[in-house]
Amino acid sequence: MKRLSVLFYALFGCLQAAEPLTQKGELLFSDDFERSDLGDWKPLIPSFAVQNGVLKGWQTRDDHGAVGRVYRPMKNVVVEFKFKLDGSNGFNAVFDDQNFKGSHAGHICRVAFAPKQIRLGDDKEGVMRNDIFEMRKDPAKKTEADKLLVGRSSAANIVIDPKPWHCVTIEILGDQMRVIFDDKPIGHLKSPGIAHETKASFHFTVNGPGVLFDDVRIWQAE
Repeated sequence: MKRLSVLFYALFGCLQAAEPLTQKGELLFSDDFERSDLGDWKPLIPSFAVQNGVLKGWQTRDDHGAVGRVYRPMKNVVVEFKFKLDGSNGFNAVFDDQNFKGSHAGHICRVAFAPKQIRLGDDKEGVMRNDIFEMRKDPAKKTEADKLLVGRSSAANIVIDPKPWHCVTIEILGDQMRVIFDDKPIGHLKSPGIAHETKASFHFTVNGPGVLFDDVRIWQAE
């Protein structure tokens, strides 16, 4: 019976991922990087630059990936962008609320891209929630912290070819987030922190030598 329940959950999750959460409404932000300056992008942790019509981020600090952020008030949105791994081992696409003090650095939710996995995460009620964030620093509290993280993330095992450009769509509606990778729905997460009233900004965190980004668009979700 337990095995059947697991199979049903996996199938139900796939079905959820295949169904659009919402539709594009008002365009809130658009950038094709056809210039030489960073424009609205704020490099909080270096380094980011606009080069040859694309945005490039690369890690220059040992303790944290490069962070490039654009500020737009949003809640339910559709975000699209293109990326190419330019020697990097991964990056995150993150939604934050800097005025929210209940999670580390105001992190609300994210999609993490690694060479063999794409992970959807509820930061507000997951790994970045202040109490859980502190617990995870203590090996003696790891088991307790892990119990609190159940249902706060989901992952899709997928190999990301580092050579071509890839297209990503992230849909957020209420407490749900859905990811489409190269026109294929690959991930879905339903978790309460995603429904946070205000995502004040969107940013990329780049680990390693570099990631290229292009055609970033953010729409209000209908």
